[in-house]
Amino acid sequence: MARIDVLMPQMGESIAEGTLSKWLKKLGDEVKRDEPLFEISTDKVDAEIPAPMAGVLAEIKVQEGQTVPVQTLVAVIETDKAAAAVAPKAAAVTAPPVAAAQRAPAAPGGAVPAAAPPVPRPSSPVPLKGDGAETAEERLRRKSTPLVRKIAAEHRVDISTIPGTGFAGRVTKQDILGVIERGTPVVVPRAPSPESLGPAVQHPAVEPWPGDRVEPFSKIRKITADHMIMSRRVSAHVTSFFEVDYNRVAELRRKHKAAGAERGVNLTYLAFIAKACAENLRKHPVVNAAVSGDTIIYRRDVNIGIAVALDWGLIVPVVKRADELSLSGLARAISDLGERARTKKLSPDEIQRGTFTITNPGVFGSYAGAPIINQPQVAILGVGAIEKRPKVVTLPDGTDTIAIRTMGMVSMSYDHRVVDGADADRFLADVKRTLENFPDGAM
Repeated sequence: MARIDVLMPQMGESIAEGTLSKWLKKLGDEVKRDEPLFEISTDKVDAEIPAPMAGVLAEIKVQEGQTVPVQTLVAVIETDKAAAAVAPKAAAVTAPPVAAAQRAPAAPGGAVPAAAPPVPRPSSPVPLKGDGAETAEERLRRKSTPLVRKIAAEHRVDISTIPGTGFAGRVTKQDILGVIERGTPVVVPRAPSPESLGPAVQHPAVEPWPGDRVEPFSKIRKITADHMIMSRRVSAHVTSFFEVDYNRVAELRRKHKAAGAERGVNLTYLAFIAKACAENLRKHPVVNAAVSGDTIIYRRDVNIGIAVALDWGLIVPVVKRADELSLSGLARAISDLGERARTKKLSPDEIQRGTFTITNPGVFGSYAGAPIINQPQVAILGVGAIEKRPKVVTLPDGTDTIAIRTMGMVSMSYDHRVVDGADADRFLADVKRTLENFPDGAM
């Protein structure tokens, strides 16, 4: 008999908690390994979490709508079906330490060690008095994880005096060790929250009229709103616009479309644009950088995030080391990530560690736009609608004429704290040049 603990996963290095939004299995249901078990919502992503092992869902520890810290016991899967058949009846009174004692190895001499004292596992936003647990709100106010609080207690450091560099201003392990070892923490947050940059935005109350429908922000909508406000506050946004002639790309798409489809590759305009950006980010490292306090981090890897619009919000899966992929490989990766984003199949690693972002509102008909930077990155490219338009072209004999060309706008918002206008425009000029003279051999 084996009892498998299912824990709240950490969906990002700066994520401290997650909300269990929906159970996809009921108590007593059989589950297969890697079959979706429940849905969670975090600061970064909405995702389906697969079962770590096949068996029966014997215990549910966290109910829908509850927000709990990462690594909290969420459920127990019993791999022995006969034993699991009675588990649902006892699930409400089964304590995690008892299960731990059953699995514990025998002590020397054959004696079985006694069960350890119950360890509090916060499974509700409201803690029991005196059990040492904290609510999500308290954890946010303290801006730390249990490990950091333990280190702070051992060294008698007041966490509230440390400016955190983690998400929402949380104090990280590196911050607390910096205080202990060097005596001085990192001063400026790496990814500050709106609250850390000034008073929270107070939206005026608006009275609904008869017939109006009032709907509160969803979690992902609230997170997106806070992230956008924070980005506007922390970065000096400037946007440059370039017009691109996509005739060469259109020609290559027509030429290779059928062969690509046979290999399961959809050669979209976005794939060509991502390829052009990936190649040129290596030449312009400041556009592929991040800001940390008063320092610039020049990223080694070129990891391109592709914004995906969902019915319930926006998510940015990341193509890792995009500059090492061929055009076909990049097109396949973009298609795969987009599909799994829409079906909530992304893994935690696939929405982390982006260094540059591309958003494509042009698919909805937008001519051009000025997107907001995805922190802590320093630049984001917006792709406008790609369509046939009249354009003045110069013929080989030097005369000008008006021709029908496949045209589109690209815009890039960048952080003027570290990216100067000349840097941004040189990068965009190289992207434009690459797209207008795209080599056939890059397929």
